[in-house]
Amino acid sequence: MFNFFKKKEPSLPPEERAPACLQKKDYAGLARAYYDLGKAAMEAGDQGKAMLWLSRSDTIYSARDDIYENLGDKLTDDCSNCIGELEGAPLLSNQMIEEIEAKADELGDPQVRVWSLLTLARLVPVGAKLAVLPGCGMLGSLDKCLDLVVKSFQTAITQDEFNFLHTVCGDLYALSDSEHFFGGGEVDCAAGAPLQVFDLNAMATLLGIEGLLDGQLRCLSGEPVKDDGGLIPCALMPDYWTRTVGGDLRDIPQVKAELDRIWADYEFICSGPTWTAVAQRIQDYRTLDIFSA
Repeated sequence: MFNFFKKKEPSLPPEERAPACLQKKDYAGLARAYYDLGKAAMEAGDQGKAMLWLSRSDTIYSARDDIYENLGDKLTDDCSNCIGELEGAPLLSNQMIEEIEAKADELGDPQVRVWSLLTLARLVPVGAKLAVLPGCGMLGSLDKCLDLVVKSFQTAITQDEFNFLHTVCGDLYALSDSEHFFGGGEVDCAAGAPLQVFDLNAMATLLGIEGLLDGQLRCLSGEPVKDDGGLIPCALMPDYWTRTVGGDLRDIPQVKAELDRIWADYEFICSGPTWTAVAQRIQDYRTLDIFSA
């Protein structure tokens, strides 16, 4: 005899649902679990964790119509509203974006681009680590992209080099909406906890790199595009540190070191350096592990 009154099994908490959904490639379930984690963090007053998880949910459901429709407007609208509210919170990433935008407004566009390139140099080793993951191979091309952009400031690049940068731009854009990104893997990290490719979700790092490269290509094509400096704070890697450590990111030694580098780069740019000096600084950065203590 069927028991129509059988007690419904309680649902798993979101911190357990998320890895289960990831393993099953249930991305609608994963987006919902991240949303629930974000809402719980907001209720607990942890704005950093709230931004981490809600932004991840937003990235997933914004990538595919089927996921968006599965979640429904009520959840997605609330998630977007919560993120909008958190963008005004006193988070390190928010404050750095504001401070860098203010400084960038005082600089000429070439200076801002070089400032951005110095951050890209520090992201080269990060990209090399993550390039071994499925669908992430283009991240191993950041080294060559960096060299070509620096070269393009000083002399003409070839059509093949232009096309290479253009292809990487398209690949980066595609990865930002791909399962290889929001459902991707992880690699070993000097800080201890593994580094996830989805940790690049913070401050839209992939699109920040794509925007820098694409902007340079547009300038070379006679269509000047102002660099907004959006990539400059991305090597802070706030998603990684929020996910693995939490609390005030300013207390983390690696974050402190990156903050020092950002503002040292600003002073360096303002000093009117030669390209030889820029090249040397880039060379120093491209071998730096930003996760090492």
